[in-house]
Amino acid sequence: MTVTPAAELDAADPLARFRARFVAADDPSVAAYLDGNSLGRPLTVTGPRLAAFVDGAWGRRLIRSWDEAWLAEPLTVGDRLAEVALGAAPGQVTVADSTSVLLYKLIRAAVGARPGRDEIVIERSNFPTDRFIVDGIAAECGLSVRPLGGPHQAGPGGPEVRAADVAAAVSERTALVVLSQVDYRSGFLADLAAVTAAAHQAGALILWDLCHSAGAVEIELDACAVDLAVGCTYKYLNGGPGSPAYCYVAARLQEELTQPVWGWMGAADPFAMGPAYRPATGIRKFISGTPPVLAMQPLKDMLELIAEAGVGAIRRKSVALTEQAVALTDERLAPLGAALASPRDPAERGSHVTVDHPRFAAVTESLWRQGIIPDFRPPSGLRIGLSPLSTSFAELDRGIDAIATQLRAGPG
Repeated sequence: MTVTPAAELDAADPLARFRARFVAADDPSVAAYLDGNSLGRPLTVTGPRLAAFVDGAWGRRLIRSWDEAWLAEPLTVGDRLAEVALGAAPGQVTVADSTSVLLYKLIRAAVGARPGRDEIVIERSNFPTDRFIVDGIAAECGLSVRPLGGPHQAGPGGPEVRAADVAAAVSERTALVVLSQVDYRSGFLADLAAVTAAAHQAGALILWDLCHSAGAVEIELDACAVDLAVGCTYKYLNGGPGSPAYCYVAARLQEELTQPVWGWMGAADPFAMGPAYRPATGIRKFISGTPPVLAMQPLKDMLELIAEAGVGAIRRKSVALTEQAVALTDERLAPLGAALASPRDPAERGSHVTVDHPRFAAVTESLWRQGIIPDFRPPSGLRIGLSPLSTSFAELDRGIDAIATQLRAGPG
């Protein structure tokens, strides 16, 4: 694959202008930020928005803001997220809790809605929190877990889960399939529609983890007949460290599912203070405690930025960046013993590229000290995270050059 000069690619990039919307995007102390798939940069408007929120809605309107806006915030922000990034109609997404808590709620609700089915299928080396929560619910409910894929791999380059794999694994015993749309190690991008259809063919529900796809990949939850989905907001949605997660529950399932964590904000009338829980209708029933209103504010600006740029254009930039990362890896890193651990087909790749080398743990430590910031996944994978609206081709070029320099320098 030919390597096009970074300056030429940046000059032709229709999304290059958005880079200036992010805090310290050209800070010389960070020569290359290649970890936006773990924590996205803040927007320059985030500081003023938070200050205005403290001074206005919180500081001056005080508790009146709950009635004026805050009670509806999880649903209004959820609807905007659904429209801008998830391909979902209103009334199916709410922002609340953490990814782990929402995974528990939806997995527990899904298996409860499939009595007589005693099995959960999950990719064997999915992200730890997904696997741990599935294992915990299986133990709680007396279910079995069917692992999908080969033996567990701690490092990058895990199994690529396709529709045929799911079709071969599911049966009349399967209550739920739990998968990530983009594998957190290799970046493999699953076929949302085909895999969902394979699960449905066996009568199972499916839950997709969208943490490594939303904001960087075009997603069509409604069109693909997805049942359930959960995702975080601090990666390509740039909500900030610890920003709340979101869940999608297809409208056709909302009344069928029983939300297992009965908190007051998910009740039909939260302020009735009645003796018994009666769930709200629709997506609101999946809320439990008081919504994290303050933590939602940065997300709102990023959603508008994504809407302005367009998810289609963002995906095209993502593909261009990862194609360049693959080409640079082949040219500069492979001769030094590194190996690509991500798919070569861009249609099967999310917005990060993983490269394998036995020295990458030590190399990553050294790179961070220089302001070159990828991330490392044991035992030997270096992930190059490419956030399309904030990462430039020149930044990527500097990062790959620095990695190559460290490999050439040898141990020590």
